[in-house]
Amino acid sequence: MDLKMPTKNDNFFERVYEVARQIPYGKVTSYGAIAKVLGAARSARMVGWAMNASHNLEDVPAHRVVNRSGLLTGKHHFDGTNLMQQLLESEGIEVRENQIVDFEKHFWMPEMKT
Repeated sequence: MDLKMPTKNDNFFERVYEVARQIPYGKVTSYGAIAKVLGAARSARMVGWAMNASHNLEDVPAHRVVNRSGLLTGKHHFDGTNLMQQLLESEGIEVRENQIVDFEKHFWMPEMKT
């Protein structure tokens, strides 16, 4: 699904959530991919902060956002020891030692519609 080009006054966290809401079931993306599609390629850490702040938003699948190598770097922000991994595995994504197996197969690249 294509995203509309954000306006200058949009809230960055809200734009991150707009992208995250579009990650398909059984797919993952990275903090950097979200930052890049939002025109802020060097802001992967800020995307991470947005994901960490999203856990009370039930419609934001924060568990589908991982680091650029498929590591579950945000897992400590989920309730329980392995909730992030359990959510991913419930969608058919295998995780071993906090890393997504066949990361490239499950990776979803967001696209911006101009």
